[in-house]
Amino acid sequence: MTAAVLRPGGPYGWAMLVERMRPFTSTIFAEMSALAMRTGAINLGQGFPDTDGPPSLLADAAANITGGLNQYPPGPGVPALRAAVAEHQHRFHGLDVDPDDVLVTTGATEAIAAAVLALCDPGDEVITFQPYYDSYAATVALAGAVLKAVPLRPPTFAFDPDELRAAFSSRTRIVLVNTPHNPTGAVFTAEQLTFIGELATEFGAVLVSDEVYEHMVFDGAAHMPMASLPGMAARTLTISSAGKTFSVTGWKVGWVHGPAELVAAVRAAKQYLTYVSGAPFQPAIAAALALPDSFYADLAAGLQRKRDLLTAGLRAAGFIVYPCAGTYFVVTDVAALGFVDGADFCWRLPELAGVAAVPVSVFCTDPALGRTLVRFAFCKRDEVLSEAVERLSGLGRAMAS
Repeated sequence: MTAAVLRPGGPYGWAMLVERMRPFTSTIFAEMSALAMRTGAINLGQGFPDTDGPPSLLADAAANITGGLNQYPPGPGVPALRAAVAEHQHRFHGLDVDPDDVLVTTGATEAIAAAVLALCDPGDEVITFQPYYDSYAATVALAGAVLKAVPLRPPTFAFDPDELRAAFSSRTRIVLVNTPHNPTGAVFTAEQLTFIGELATEFGAVLVSDEVYEHMVFDGAAHMPMASLPGMAARTLTISSAGKTFSVTGWKVGWVHGPAELVAAVRAAKQYLTYVSGAPFQPAIAAALALPDSFYADLAAGLQRKRDLLTAGLRAAGFIVYPCAGTYFVVTDVAALGFVDGADFCWRLPELAGVAAVPVSVFCTDPALGRTLVRFAFCKRDEVLSEAVERLSGLGRAMAS
């Protein structure tokens, strides 16, 4: 085990942090959101909506609070939510899930962390794709495992099969898949997922599939869960959450399901992280998961419209804009605007145009992979996006001056 060391810094002159966690002292989301607040910029950096979820969901949660559902829920989660997740997976994806094999977590982030901590010994390897959601690398470091990140390159953000195969070894324990993919907006195809699954089977790895954007797929396409592919349910932990689907990101209620022995391992780690959370929210989400198909269709259609509004404005402002097939996010290239560093661009953008975004390089093990790429979130009200587009339209003039 790496010993903690004293080093200069911190409010008392010294700070203690094990070496493997030193790259993760702050998140880009916190930094850019704080910058947006200081400057009055429109925050298109952090991926949270600026509207609330369905009125019935909010009313149910409020009634649960005033009705006394405020103490510890059962460790695995409220039975109604576990049953609702199982029904949701059958309804939308044709998966047969036993509610006993559903574990409720404090958001998808905790589910991923608990899975990695439960399944990885120090030195084990976790394969994922870069750019990646930033908690992935931090979680792997917490476990003392080794992250092996396979590039997703523009314009399509597809992986090279040879590079993926080369990442596997006898130490590969987990393949961490995210589709629809944050930050790129890519949606993995059946062929891609099948290839990932074949390699995981060949090397005896567990698939951890982060599917929080499952209902945010555009242009007539559909989400394909990893566990729905032949033979994959037996080695897949499927993770999702209520935050993105129902616009309640602050509630932090997620879930994981899979084979009983894998879920039991995750539960063993999870119970010593948060233990439980979200008592009044869990039954409210259970009811919301049963909302009619029209709710889910309207969610995707509304976000697709917002995507189109923002991407048209970004192109008009001079950005190279890459295709977005799902999620809240669109990735752009600022090289065409004369910038060689996306991070520098993002720190300057609030002053230049009154808009905040995040650099993709911070989501990469190899920062050069996303050096000039910048991610914008479009999960905002139409009027906010229109104002952001208007501000960005003056970017060229601001740079010239």
